[in-house]
Amino acid sequence: MSTTAPARFDETTPLMRVLADPRGHEIVQRALPELVGSSILHTLHGFPIGRVVGTEESLAPEQRSALLAQVAAIDLTLTAPEPQRERYTVPSAGYESAPRASARASHTAEVSLYGRFELELRGPSHGNPFVDVELRARIEGPGARRWEVPGFYDGDGVYRLRYLPEEEGEYRFATRSNAASLDGHEGAFSVVPAATGAHGPVRVRGTHHFAHADGTVHRPIGTTAYVWNHQGDALEEQTLRSLANGPFNKIRMCVFPKAYLFNENEPERFPFVGSVEEGFDHQRFDPSSWRRLEHRIEQLGRLGIEADLILFHAYDRWGFSTMDPVADDRYVAYAVARLASFANVWWSLANEYDLLPGKSEDDWERFAGIIQRDDPSDHLRSIHNCREFYDQTRPWITHASIQRQDIVKTAEMVTEWRRFGKPVVVDECAYEGDIDQGWGNITGEEMTRRFWEGAIRGGYVGHGETYVHPDDVLWWAKGGELRGTSPERIGFLHRIMQEHPGDLEPSTVDWDIQRAGAEGAQLLYYFGFFQPSYRRFLLDPAHEYVIDVIDTWGMTIERMEGSYRGRFRIDLPGRPYIALRLTAI
Repeated sequence: MSTTAPARFDETTPLMRVLADPRGHEIVQRALPELVGSSILHTLHGFPIGRVVGTEESLAPEQRSALLAQVAAIDLTLTAPEPQRERYTVPSAGYESAPRASARASHTAEVSLYGRFELELRGPSHGNPFVDVELRARIEGPGARRWEVPGFYDGDGVYRLRYLPEEEGEYRFATRSNAASLDGHEGAFSVVPAATGAHGPVRVRGTHHFAHADGTVHRPIGTTAYVWNHQGDALEEQTLRSLANGPFNKIRMCVFPKAYLFNENEPERFPFVGSVEEGFDHQRFDPSSWRRLEHRIEQLGRLGIEADLILFHAYDRWGFSTMDPVADDRYVAYAVARLASFANVWWSLANEYDLLPGKSEDDWERFAGIIQRDDPSDHLRSIHNCREFYDQTRPWITHASIQRQDIVKTAEMVTEWRRFGKPVVVDECAYEGDIDQGWGNITGEEMTRRFWEGAIRGGYVGHGETYVHPDDVLWWAKGGELRGTSPERIGFLHRIMQEHPGDLEPSTVDWDIQRAGAEGAQLLYYFGFFQPSYRRFLLDPAHEYVIDVIDTWGMTIERMEGSYRGRFRIDLPGRPYIALRLTAI
């Protein structure tokens, strides 16, 4: 069979492939601007362009034919012309003629462990400091350990440099900058014991699990509310109240706003200066937008919730997903410089990276390199897929952030995905809800089952909720109120996980049931949608157990009478979603 790439597009070519070619994108954009900017575009991506155009009511039949003919005329053997791109300019050493270290400076003199040291410099504002000025510092701590830390421009002549310390003791810093007044500042600060409840950044523990910097175990029970932080004060505060009363300790959220189904409102602020009408200046950030994001991350931290920050995504009508590589790099570096000092930050390079055809593997690897270079706190790093997995074995990837590739098989695949040798977080297993999309209409029972299935297999599953709302306020998009039936049951699972001695490591010995734990300690069995009325067991007779029957949906725990060892039979309720907990005496 020939694998030669076609020389032309035709009516059977998926719309996505046509739009990925700059020439095809220009043709479709010119004829159907509302379609290309539509919130339903991604629901049409996989369909043949002939069918999409043929059913487009805004075009007359002859216009449809003309559009398809123009697309078919593109010669794919010829490389598309390169668009004009920004060239990187090294910040000039002559940016400022001022005495060295003359900027007014102030800094934190004492900071608690896992808190935030901050140096503020009042310096120059001429030109464009976001592009023209580079600021870094070398920080030296106990044991002569050193860290290179980037600073950033916060507008109005204010520069900041932040650092998250992870060891008590005395520290010194010295700045370097091409702006003379910012260069050569030196000082010292002390790091004292951690505040109550501060445990530091989450990192990988062992092979498949997580813990905070101080060793406190972290079991991520995540949810997704992509742009809850772009909805205005009233709705955002409601989201925070819902989170405070819910079971979740991690939330996936975007830096950029999102344009997609149920995401058609314009945000109040954008990460860059500009407007929807006039466009955005990718060389100038809007500090007020970033300060608002920081405020929300801090509020999450006070609730004990990790902010899994998505840096890029394809659901965009403002041009943020198609910036020049220089602008991309500047944006990633700015995000890291501002946010790496927040203990509860995780970096997700992308939601559905493979829906961003303008970005290559080299781009993603370069972004990862910027994060590793500029994040002295070594926060968790991932990249999330739609159809195709990124190479999860890459050293910079700390954990596998996965969207299931099969519409049905989800958490069951954790067993296979653990082959990556990293923690498996199924951030998208589908969403509890009732919308028309197959990824957004599973039941609360099924969402809860997927959480249990993933946990017993040694992974972690993420929640989302997509119930139709008269004002399009779906949790998965905008936050607000949790209306589903699964969050309370997910919280019940979290309690079971916390009561388990150690990690939930799979230890399956039976072909027809999943088990986690170790004989002689505690074992958890989960029957899922099976409904046995009894079960026979054969365990090492050296250990004696008490047994709890757990109704994972009813959220009840019933202790069986007596104790058990060796070969025995247990009567069960004969309904789905039952688990057994065997605890060694």
